Amino acid sequence: MNLIKTNKFKGYLKVWAAPISLLIFLFLFGALGYRVTEGWDWGDCLWMVLITITTIGFGEVEVLSSAGRIITFLIIGGGLFVVQLTLQRFIQLSELGYFIKLEELRLRRLIRRMKNHVIICGYGRTGKEIADQLKSEKISTLIIEKDSSRKNEAEEKGLNVLLADATMDDTLLLAGIKNCRSLVVTLPSDAANLYVILSAKALNDNCRLIARAANEEAANKLKLAGADAVVSPYVAAGRTMAASALRPIAVDFIDLLAGSDCEIEEFELTNDLDKIANFKRQTKNVFDFSKTGEALLLATKVSGQLMGNPKNNVSITPGMILIFLGSQEQLNRIRVHMNEVLVKST
Repeated sequence: MNLIKTNKFKGYLKVWAAPISLLIFLFLFGALGYRVTEGWDWGDCLWMVLITITTIGFGEVEVLSSAGRIITFLIIGGGLFVVQLTLQRFIQLSELGYFIKLEELRLRRLIRRMKNHVIICGYGRTGKEIADQLKSEKISTLIIEKDSSRKNEAEEKGLNVLLADATMDDTLLLAGIKNCRSLVVTLPSDAANLYVILSAKALNDNCRLIARAANEEAANKLKLAGADAVVSPYVAAGRTMAASALRPIAVDFIDLLAGSDCEIEEFELTNDLDKIANFKRQTKNVFDFSKTGEALLLATKVSGQLMGNPKNNVSITPGMILIFLGSQEQLNRIRVHMNEVLVKST
């Protein structure tokens, strides 16, 4: 596969071989001509060829002999030929979509180097808001969009966009589904969103999947398909407005949190009883979170039951989910300290 990609890249460069070769030949021919006819050193010879081809017109290095003027005439003629050939090649390649394909190749090479990024499927109104938020927090993001006008709009904002159909497995693989941290599906069709979730779940079971749903029935189907979180814009808007009316301080806190360097992160513990028991022995049965990492333990979740504001001394159990608030540095310290019993963090 890598050999095929290398050959394709070489093929894109090969089209410029003729103009570049002619330009190099013209420089060597001109420099050699001045060297023979005028006896200049190689630096002066190459400089004279350069200012002649580019028509800068700084003036001759020294007064030219008749033979030197013939060489100059040949360089000018050769330069015009090379420029004309280059322009013709440029126009032909533009008509054939060469530069579009070159940009696609550059994007694919960039995607192969991306790790722990977020994939957004669809750049509609919801996708735009998500992309803007991720960009403001400097999160590596890739957008999959099949509408060229929306693609251009996203690229104008400096976003990486893959022009393709997100419902295809090949597209998700190309987008780096196996190396991403999350995939957000905001396509206008619930059926398309469901299709993407099913494909993504099969390709990378560890990826966090977030989907948009128009109604409760679609939300239930998306959860059954493997979505970790499903958001309905209308329900979410209604809850936010109700919360603003009833608990405005809490809503303001969430907005403030979104613009800070603090994050809320979940840490899922392993179901391996031996690992849990060994970790408990090392921490004397209970783990004092107040002394590790400085992150704040907001809540714990066991068998789907959420307990908020737990005590710092928590007896961990298999499959427990710990929810922390802190900076990336603080969360990383928790992650390192508990690495032995962690399954993943989201």
